[in-house]
Amino acid sequence: MQPPIIELEDVDLTLGAGAARAHVLKKISLTVNEGEAVGLIGPSGSGKSTLLMTLAGLERPDSGRVVVDGADLTRLSETALARYRGRRIGVVFQSFQLIPAMTALENVAVPLELAGRADAFARAKEELEAVGLGARLAHYPAQLSGGEQQRVALARALAPDPAILAADEPTGNLDSETGAAIIDLIFAQQARRGATLVLVTHDATLAARCGRAVRLRSGRIESAETAARA
Repeated sequence: MQPPIIELEDVDLTLGAGAARAHVLKKISLTVNEGEAVGLIGPSGSGKSTLLMTLAGLERPDSGRVVVDGADLTRLSETALARYRGRRIGVVFQSFQLIPAMTALENVAVPLELAGRADAFARAKEELEAVGLGARLAHYPAQLSGGEQQRVALARALAPDPAILAADEPTGNLDSETGAAIIDLIFAQQARRGATLVLVTHDATLAARCGRAVRLRSGRIESAETAARA
């Protein structure tokens, strides 16, 4: 039996300082298998987005282990962690996080170029075409709708062909129709590539599309069941 692609063991994380200091994750242990789709659900402030950022290597825990695709992220230097994340983990944020002064093509290609990919622009064009934006390559974020901006962000996350796609409320800034189209695209791309998907959502219906729903409350895992029973 293959080891899980994501394994968190007794992860604790505190954020902030002074009166604003908060114990966000409390002894979190979780495994995710390769190719699985997992929804992280729970009320606001439950720690689900912080958990996603931790397994994606964007937050460092105070204690515990975070092993992703065989690499212990807690033991990597900042440089090594950034390099590893750029190759193996694609992240989609609620707020898109595109660079306003760059075109859609540049937003996808430049991270690949910085990672040393000689085919960065060809790869970026291919990914933007895959998400339906082949005619919008030269447009800047301000010239794109919210749904189109999220498609650019998804193309950027998928361009390195990561083993893991981490999506944090990817439809949070979109209307329901546009959000549904983005979700359909995310699941279609995950299935086509055989990637592992970890998705943060408030929407129980959306979580039910995942193979498993992990419910958090007050920084702890309350349940981790098949989505049909979540």
